[in-house]
Amino acid sequence: MSSTAGQVIRCRAAVAWEAGKPLVIEQVDVAPPQKMEVRVKILFTSLCHTDVYFWEAKGQTPVFPRIFGHEAAGIVESVGEGVTELKPGDHVLPVFTGECKECAHCKSDESNLCELLRINTDRGVMLHDGKTRFSINGKPIYHFLGTSTFSEYTVTHVGCLAKINPKAPLDKVCVISCGISTGLGATLNVAKPKKGSTVAIFGLGAVGLAAAEGARISGASRIIGVDLHPDRIELAKKFGVTELVNPKDHDKPVQEVIVEMTNGGVDRSVECTGNIQAMISAFECVHDGWGVAVLVGVPNKDDVFKTHPINFLNERTLKGTFFGNYKPRTGIPLVVEKYMNKELEVEKFITHQTTFSQINKAFDLMLAGQGLRCIIRMDA
Repeated sequence: MSSTAGQVIRCRAAVAWEAGKPLVIEQVDVAPPQKMEVRVKILFTSLCHTDVYFWEAKGQTPVFPRIFGHEAAGIVESVGEGVTELKPGDHVLPVFTGECKECAHCKSDESNLCELLRINTDRGVMLHDGKTRFSINGKPIYHFLGTSTFSEYTVTHVGCLAKINPKAPLDKVCVISCGISTGLGATLNVAKPKKGSTVAIFGLGAVGLAAAEGARISGASRIIGVDLHPDRIELAKKFGVTELVNPKDHDKPVQEVIVEMTNGGVDRSVECTGNIQAMISAFECVHDGWGVAVLVGVPNKDDVFKTHPINFLNERTLKGTFFGNYKPRTGIPLVVEKYMNKELEVEKFITHQTTFSQINKAFDLMLAGQGLRCIIRMDA
């Protein structure tokens, strides 16, 4: 057991005191893990759009003060009652969703939507007792997505931790725990393009480029990127994208453009923007008879998907996916192994680095639309 096991740890955390205001580095108390919980020393974390979205809190329930962060890598410091799969010293990736291994979804080969631990953006407390493990002067600081990795130490449910190869460089594989796996899995696990097939990727942000990476790994012969920013094509080529279509450059729906370009439509498409029109285009641009479209992006709650039923009758398939259909504890370690085996390249997703004390720089970069992922080193 570590010397700090069972004790409160005081450490630095970046606290969001209110919506849209810069994070403040504070000294916080992190309580020991309770039943089925694990306390993790976070070594590297990165910023995802989801953190920014809920930090801005423009359309969601505001939960503050809060510690954000959910893409990270660390080492187990101590474990709570009932935890048998992890021990101090294990290398782990915290994940914003979970795998309890007991519910119907976890026991199914076809689902990763754990009943106990699936994503809950409003909950700011731990499941075991409805309390936080973070506090300042005795006042609670709320959790985010059950991970809260913008803290030198965090407490999470054991089902939200993926135990990984201890030889994997944590400053690289930390980005696997959210966006990259979401896009990669959407292609590899759900769209499943065959070697030599044509694939369209809607949206060339980090998730879309991860989906393109999946198409590249699958051996797709043609990967068409659909994006409103033509300057993204040079970066996208590193992920296997062969050409870019900008819907603004055409006077007809982009799905019609793609159907003409590909002699009837692409074999697979993956939509990574959440824009409802892009979702419809992604479905209507796949080939009849065998085309499969996969929706990854999250739409606005009032959006309605409209298409003619004949598109389904002509044997096009529409699928949705959550977290690339990966189960966190069993699937994510295998993604890390893809990186270790040099099948998956994660370095090209990492465009910036900063220190924990300068974490607001990462927010500035993302708000300015610069780069893909900014790695935040926790010990500086």
